[in-house]
Amino acid sequence: MTFSIPFDNSYARLPDRFFSRQAPEPVSAPRLIALNRDLATELGITLPEDKDAIARIFAGNEITEGSEPLAQAYAGHQFGGWVPQLGDGRAVLLGEVLGQDGQRRDIQLKGAGRTPYSRSGDGRAWLGPVLREYILSEAMHALGIPTTRALAAVETGDIVLRETRLPGAVFTRVAASHIRVGSFQFFAAKQDVEALQILCDYAIARHYPQAEGPVGLIKAVIKAQAQLIAAWMGVGFIHGVMNTDNMTISGETIDYGPAAFLDTYHPEKVFSSIDQFGRYAFGNQPQIAVWNIAQLATSLLPLMPDRDAAIEELTEVVNGFSDVFNTAWEAVLRAKLGLAEPHEGDAALAFDLLARMAGGQADFTLTFRALSSDDPARARAYFTDPTRLDDWLAQWQARLAQEARTDEARITAMQAANPAFIPRNHRVEEVIQAALTGDYAPFHRLNEVLSRPFDAQAAHAAYQDPPEDHERVTRTFCGT
Repeated sequence: MTFSIPFDNSYARLPDRFFSRQAPEPVSAPRLIALNRDLATELGITLPEDKDAIARIFAGNEITEGSEPLAQAYAGHQFGGWVPQLGDGRAVLLGEVLGQDGQRRDIQLKGAGRTPYSRSGDGRAWLGPVLREYILSEAMHALGIPTTRALAAVETGDIVLRETRLPGAVFTRVAASHIRVGSFQFFAAKQDVEALQILCDYAIARHYPQAEGPVGLIKAVIKAQAQLIAAWMGVGFIHGVMNTDNMTISGETIDYGPAAFLDTYHPEKVFSSIDQFGRYAFGNQPQIAVWNIAQLATSLLPLMPDRDAAIEELTEVVNGFSDVFNTAWEAVLRAKLGLAEPHEGDAALAFDLLARMAGGQADFTLTFRALSSDDPARARAYFTDPTRLDDWLAQWQARLAQEARTDEARITAMQAANPAFIPRNHRVEEVIQAALTGDYAPFHRLNEVLSRPFDAQAAHAAYQDPPEDHERVTRTFCGT
């Protein structure tokens, strides 16, 4: 069977200053680790049976017909510090496809070698971050949260030098697009108004065809990002590095570097090894989104005819993020608590629970899943002092009595909003350590469990367990 990817590359038709033409650098001994065949089918990709042939393509050793490899240019604020040129330093966009659903998607290789944007980096990825992104992106998809997808993971047969010698790998990522806030910042910093207009028009046509001009684009991004971050927080997800170059215009989760999921709940929780001051802590994520969108608005100012009037209008638009997010977040919390009919006081009830969970060191996922059972009092077991939950349970039960639906319907709805399984940080680390010995069985098993996060899966109940003290992951790391 012939290997075929039906490329239709719109970004490559933009002016040359948007990117650098760049082929992937071949690797010495590509070997396929994982292939997402269901996603390949969705994208209209025809696959051969030969795994070695598949590995060569997704390692970058062979370029299929229609591919126009390139590295995108962008800038960004990293932990609040301005960097005027970043770009794809270790990624190559092979091209775009129109899937069976009619949606346009990018196919990109991460760890594909040096590009003009690599600076002092080697452009490569080691095995751990590749497996981590594969697991987390597919888990997020199964959780129903907008995200980039994992198409393939390939060993390279080469060594990557970090603090030590590590096995290299290449990850194939699929995205609605790789346009970021930093893409607009790149051209704004260069005062390239023509390129800004082209990018604005392109982003609207590709993602938000109903939006009108820069203001319409910003409003659309606000809605998408507010809903995304509310969904993140509903499953205890911390992105860990919400720089402007890691925020997509499309509203998809992108770049699972130091990303992690909460075990015990606390709004100030940080995992990222490089987030020394808690800028991207769990509870800060909505505020950082506002900050990032303000940078997008600033970048788009040159496209508006009256600067003073534009500043006033865009300030009002950006400040509206809080209302959009709060509406989305309260909807997520109501669903997690089984409240179908909005009542005054619902938000206060939810926030009271979160405060008690923080004080009681309660596991985020297990607490909400226990509340979704036929015996909600099981949630008491996850608090250091179980009595901390008692009067809240009474208030919640009184509120549920005002609902029209049956307990059975409520439990079904709650279990569809509260996953039983998340990518526990210690489980992901366990997978990576096993893979370093050549054992990929834990990787495949974990992906299988996480593909059905809302199902009980009694045979895999151990994957629900929080870490023992010796298993606890306290720091996660950027893929570079």
